[in-house]
Amino acid sequence: MKTGLYKGRKVKLDKPIREIKGKKEFKVYTINPNTKNVIVVRFGDKTMRLNKQFKSRKESYCARSAGIKSSKPKKLQPNYWSRKRWGC
Repeated sequence: MKTGLYKGRKVKLDKPIREIKGKKEFKVYTINPNTKNVIVVRFGDKTMRLNKQFKSRKESYCARSAGIKSSKPKKLQPNYWSRKRWGC
């Protein structure tokens, strides 16, 4: 497991963890390839549950989120981590 420094703390990179404080459900520390700095990407809605065990809901989410495009590198997009969490 890769580690990096974020605001003076040693953190695990590219491993989603639950966010205790804040408005999002998960966060992941990753390296910005442009600046080589460790950043936080937050994703997920705290008020909604992850219903990937229902095949129809998973297919619907994967189809909806497939069209979301961004100019950011892949690992800096919340959509990338959310789709990975859903197993798309």
